[in-house]
Amino acid sequence: MGNPWLTIIGIGEDGLAGLSDASRKALDNAETVFGGERHLALAGITDRGRAWPVPFDVDIVLGCRGRTTVVLASGDPFWHGAGGSLVEKLQAGEWVAHSAPSAFSLVAARLGWRLENVVCLGLHAAPFERLVPHLSRDARIICLVRDGKAAADLARWLTEHGWGASAMWTLSALGGPRESIAQHRADSYAGDSGDSLVAVALEVRGTQGLARSSGLPDALFMHDGQLTKRPVRALALSALAPRPGERLWDIGAGSGSISIEWALCGGTAVAVEVRGERATNIRSNAASFGLTHRITIVEGEVPGILPELAAPDAVFIGGGLDADMFDAIWSRIAPGTRLVAHAVTLETEALLSDLNQRHGGELMRVEIAQAEPLGRYRAWKAARPIVQWSVIR
Repeated sequence: MGNPWLTIIGIGEDGLAGLSDASRKALDNAETVFGGERHLALAGITDRGRAWPVPFDVDIVLGCRGRTTVVLASGDPFWHGAGGSLVEKLQAGEWVAHSAPSAFSLVAARLGWRLENVVCLGLHAAPFERLVPHLSRDARIICLVRDGKAAADLARWLTEHGWGASAMWTLSALGGPRESIAQHRADSYAGDSGDSLVAVALEVRGTQGLARSSGLPDALFMHDGQLTKRPVRALALSALAPRPGERLWDIGAGSGSISIEWALCGGTAVAVEVRGERATNIRSNAASFGLTHRITIVEGEVPGILPELAAPDAVFIGGGLDADMFDAIWSRIAPGTRLVAHAVTLETEALLSDLNQRHGGELMRVEIAQAEPLGRYRAWKAARPIVQWSVIR
């Protein structure tokens, strides 16, 4: 491993007493010790200590490269901690780490929960909407929040979104002499601890939550009429075949519904939309689903914006396709990239037929009708037929 200059140490509420001999030795030998004010106090560091700046920035640690340095972090530095941010900027052999039990592990141990069956989230710097994809009946969730006030805000948010019946535990100072655990119901939560670090555990009860299948109800999306409707969206997503970690280009994104359902499957999406008011709708929809960290919104036209975009694993073109757009996209995507395009006009339908002959893939025409009132009876009302072409580059 070489001779590492940086030691990353996880520290708990029991302070020095809970550290290994190796961690204590690294602290004794360090020229500089970085950490939050709480971490430095727990380790008894004074003159050599440097508190993290606000906003948080790991670059100051890099200025000590080559000199013996310690970074203190809460619990496991590589689970919602500073460790991952630091190591991204270091070479192998520059660092060594000594982890302590994470807050998630301590919460699970106190409540007797199987951690592998629990959703773990860091919400100290993220909106509560990040919970949305994970909220379902009887789900167990552990999340870290900034302080007791944030825990109260979370209880209020849960109640407003139909999850007020959820069981809610607030846990602070776990592993130390000030450890505190209290159980509440979200809609009757009245606590407001002053602790700077609070973990909240939830047993979710309330509404049904989001379905895990493709084709969410249209009513969940803000739109101006430019929306890939539920059954057609389900067909498109089936052909796009989303997988965790993959990137989608959603060209002419409209309301962003395709991007959102792709991101709910664990991928990231670039939603390209030329109209500003529709881009605003996409932002609102992404925020309401807690997916702003997974969806990038680009206001612009194809092909002009294509050079700015990272290569995709899949491309969806919901409308507006012409030969020039296709050529620009096709020339920039790598072999193996999946492409799905929809047509509602005769001209675009003819183009897709020609592209299918030239490049292969699957061409499908879909006609959907829904029952609607007609006087005292009901009748079928047909939507415009959709032609879908799906192909692998």
